[in-house]
Amino acid sequence: MGKYKVDIPLVDTNNLKVLKQSEMIDLFKRYQKGDKNAKEEIINGNLKLVLSIVNKYNNGKNDMNDLFQIGCVGLIKAVDNFSLEYNVQFSTYAVPLILGEVKRYIRDSSVVRISRSIRDNAYQILKYRDEYMMKNGVEPSNKQICHKLHISEYELSSALESLVSPLSIYDPIYNDGGDTIYLIDQIADKKDTNKEDIIGLNNALKKVGKREAGVLYDRYIYGKTQVEIAEDLGVSQAQVSRIEKNAIKSIKRYMR
Repeated sequence: MGKYKVDIPLVDTNNLKVLKQSEMIDLFKRYQKGDKNAKEEIINGNLKLVLSIVNKYNNGKNDMNDLFQIGCVGLIKAVDNFSLEYNVQFSTYAVPLILGEVKRYIRDSSVVRISRSIRDNAYQILKYRDEYMMKNGVEPSNKQICHKLHISEYELSSALESLVSPLSIYDPIYNDGGDTIYLIDQIADKKDTNKEDIIGLNNALKKVGKREAGVLYDRYIYGKTQVEIAEDLGVSQAQVSRIEKNAIKSIKRYMR
């Protein structure tokens, strides 16, 4: 289930029933004749589909219980509007509807306030995408969306960007098993650096060993990870970590 387990009240997510295609067809025939129990069986037999979709957003930032409930709203809409005449599997029809509900919920509950016009555009784009995909089996191109909704490519881009959840500067963006690189590590510092510090750093680098200086250059100038440097030097990642720490201590000592 990913890093964060999804616990849904009153639902055993480890033992959700999955219906066979033949069972789905039979249940839809019963439901479309007015059998309300058949509808409940269809919903219960597709909860795992909802779970698989919301689990993609299982990153610790979203309330998974809320997302699951919202996903179920999309599932119910799909059940109410599906017809066997579409000649497609129910899951093919339901996924865009479930995903659309989840994305709208995340967008509307974002801590960043989005203007009404952009929010409306985003809703219309998702709606048109869902309808187009259900009809044609593929997503429409950006040009088709712009033409259909009479919006510019800039408006399309702004609307789609509004659907993306904001990141914390302390969010990890890469981990190779050794080092973790955070978003803040990739943000440039535009402040002027003290020239005396630069001169002192250059002099300190000349005093440390060639190997230590090489590791520092690889790490902080060329952006290599400890694992990559270890492969270059033919040593372990732990050894590179020790070389780096010792080099930094030496630099600090020489710069005092």
